[in-house]
Amino acid sequence: MDYQNRAGSKFGGGGVASQSATNADRRERLRKLALETIDLDKDPYFFKNHVGSFECRLCLTVHQNDGSYLAHTQGRKHQTNLARRAAREQKEGKGADGAVPGLLAGVQVKKNVVKIGRPGYRITKVRDPMTRQNGLLFQFQFPEIAPGTHPRIRFMSAYEQTKEEPDTNFQYFVVAGEPYETVAVKLQAREIDRREGKHWSWFDEDSKEFWVQVIFKTERDERYSAVPGLAPGRR
Repeated sequence: MDYQNRAGSKFGGGGVASQSATNADRRERLRKLALETIDLDKDPYFFKNHVGSFECRLCLTVHQNDGSYLAHTQGRKHQTNLARRAAREQKEGKGADGAVPGLLAGVQVKKNVVKIGRPGYRITKVRDPMTRQNGLLFQFQFPEIAPGTHPRIRFMSAYEQTKEEPDTNFQYFVVAGEPYETVAVKLQAREIDRREGKHWSWFDEDSKEFWVQVIFKTERDERYSAVPGLAPGRR
């Protein structure tokens, strides 16, 4: 930084940097260091939304530029979430190189379980009668599911799968229920409305059917969801 022209300092001398200037210099050094060591194209949690901002899909934060995102990845919150996800995946027995293909295709999972095929499924388009939000209703059949096992779901970005060329316009909805193969549904990369009554799942123990409703946020909610002071949408 240039300290000699700072107000109150002698010519040729170094003035005392303010707290804000010190923080700006630190952020810039972190950004340059991260650019040398991190390839954003290979970061599975890096996402550029439709308004030009950058999102961290691991921490659910929004950043105005790549420098801010890179500084975030070096921070305590991001590193803690990375450690928590790694510990959870290790506990669940998920392989780091587990592959997830496109629409309802099998996922390779490194486990000593004999797979018996893919579950049956049905997908229905739905619309919220009050907010007119579009969504999907999934119905999966697990007639031979392991006793005491409930199907699990997860949303993942295009960079977390290895079967297809990553496309930021899409995301994957993953469903797992042993001893069936884990399957994935390719969806538009739109934000999911996770409010109560919008996004839900239910497993019928008698019929062995698994129901999941996914409702997408409106364009207005997606545009203003990260703006402080504004409501997230109509309830």
